[in-house]
Amino acid sequence: MTAHQPDHQADRQGRQPEDREFDIVLFGATGFVGRLTAAYLATQAGTAQTGAAQTGTTQSGATQTGAVEPGPVLRIGLAGRNQKKLEEVRAGLPAAAADWPIVVVDAGDEPGLRAMAERTRVVVSTVGPYAKHGLPLVRACAEAGTDYADLTGEVLFVRRSIDAADETARRTGARIVHSCGFDSIPSDLAVARAAAHARDHGAGELTDVTTHVRRMRGGASGGTVASARNQFTEARADRSAARTMLNPHALDPAQPKGTSTARTDADHADRRSSRSRFGVEEDGVWFGPFFMASYNEPLVRRSNALTGGAYGKRFRYREVTDTGRGPRGALRARALRRLLPLGFAALSLPALDRVWDRLLPAAGEGPSEQVRANGRFLLEAVAETTTGRTVHSRVGAKLDPGYDGTAVMLGQTALALAAGEGDAGHGGVLTPAVALGESLATRLQGQGFDVAVWMD
Repeated sequence: MTAHQPDHQADRQGRQPEDREFDIVLFGATGFVGRLTAAYLATQAGTAQTGAAQTGTTQSGATQTGAVEPGPVLRIGLAGRNQKKLEEVRAGLPAAAADWPIVVVDAGDEPGLRAMAERTRVVVSTVGPYAKHGLPLVRACAEAGTDYADLTGEVLFVRRSIDAADETARRTGARIVHSCGFDSIPSDLAVARAAAHARDHGAGELTDVTTHVRRMRGGASGGTVASARNQFTEARADRSAARTMLNPHALDPAQPKGTSTARTDADHADRRSSRSRFGVEEDGVWFGPFFMASYNEPLVRRSNALTGGAYGKRFRYREVTDTGRGPRGALRARALRRLLPLGFAALSLPALDRVWDRLLPAAGEGPSEQVRANGRFLLEAVAETTTGRTVHSRVGAKLDPGYDGTAVMLGQTALALAAGEGDAGHGGVLTPAVALGESLATRLQGQGFDVAVWMD
């Protein structure tokens, strides 16, 4: 896939990453997903992986990545605002984490966040809602030349991050990588790999692309719910925030001064395709809207924009949920089309806040290990090309998407950044596909993920 091209070469300031105390600091280690991520990193810290990709082709013609090689032991710290809770988390981790240092800092303590960022090569944040708590840390990492990864699925936060930190991160070489969990690695990698496969096999550029949620079992985390409710609250109070959330290109790079902001035909097509989330495919499978499409779609379009439109000049994108064949499939698709907008609207009603407080998981809460063990997901991008070929690209795992699967995806993103993989040194507010690309796909394949791409 095409590498991100910064405006100018990185010029890291202050101490070089090699001189820093930590390779990774996990900020928010006491939260539910934070604890899962800490436990996962503890299983990897003594045998950290490099990103040397091994690529092969299956009998079906699908390209799959292979295993990666072991690397050096990593220096990891746990960060948060409560020393005692951090110590309790550390005590419950595998033996590899017994000596991990603790960093006590609050999300609103800007001097403390700057000091933390200057001590490490990578900061991983699970502290949300990010629109409330995330921007000071993003700025601190951008200024320190420190790579950063998080789990946000918040359009408003990422737009503010781009406006506040992209220019600084480009100057310092910091890679600010948002959305490194189920939001939005499967979608982002699947489409980027489809574009690269089409290009490498002479199939031309992508045109109409639909990512289908083929399978998904698992619940939304308390943090995801809190982030969604916070966004709806903002949109309710601020019309400009509401317009941003509804803009299919909300996360595109800002228009340079003096250039036209007129929408192209592709822009309008994106608006139409985003609304075409109900119907039936040629194979008889019905589909309805996907509840994460309103964030994933702008994120994938940002990846295309950051690569100079490398996916295609007529690239159009949408995401849907498959609901099955026959009358039952049609009924499920219609139910999604009607009930999902009502659910979003209900989340935005102040009169129902107390009801949601009682019914929905709070930030930091999550299901039992037994419940999570039944989780799984599979997303498949189906991409038409300018030559008339169809490219398929899938990403999936037999893991709960919002919990164990997200912990693996975030953990592997952190390990890849710490190892200097991907487009290292070319900073900015990036996406997973642009920052790490095939290196991340390789890592996930090595962790048992189903990562493949093929062409009809």
